[in-house]
Amino acid sequence: MGASPRVSPRRRWLLGSLGGAAVLAGAGLAGWRELTSEVQPAPSSPEQPAAAGLWSLSFASPQGGTLSLAAWRGRPLLLNFWATWCPPCIEELPLLDRFYQENSANGWQVLGIAVDQLDPVQRFLSRSPLTFPVVLAGFAGMELSKSLGNMSGGLPFTVVLGQDGVVAHRKMGKVTASDLSAWQRLR
Repeated sequence: MGASPRVSPRRRWLLGSLGGAAVLAGAGLAGWRELTSEVQPAPSSPEQPAAAGLWSLSFASPQGGTLSLAAWRGRPLLLNFWATWCPPCIEELPLLDRFYQENSANGWQVLGIAVDQLDPVQRFLSRSPLTFPVVLAGFAGMELSKSLGNMSGGLPFTVVLGQDGVVAHRKMGKVTASDLSAWQRLR
């Protein structure tokens, strides 16, 4: 019998990394299946009431204090789920800020829901201030976005609620000026 071939440290590292990635992928798939089995799919109708209990939720503000979603009930509301580590999220924030500045006098509200941690959000807002309010939601923000129809859990995700609290529109991905123009006519 011959000696077994010597495996280089680099090849051993590569094989170990591939094995670890396979384990993580399997665990991620199992977790995803468990989550999606618990979440009820959103009705296909574009008009549905907001997620049950939405108006009873409160979130921390990056500036301190707590903001309750009940304060935004009764007027058109654009909810934008974003994170500092999400390039398309960061790219769309100036457009959303301009929309808020131009339409808040007409009753429109915009609320940024940061699915992120306090420090990165504070750093971002100190460099790029927004005129619309932002709240910190962390992982709970992803669960809220899923309850509003974001079944993939991707970011950015935007939901437009009419003044009646009915979901009027959802958008997965970066918002465009034409999206905002179309939504502006909603009440």
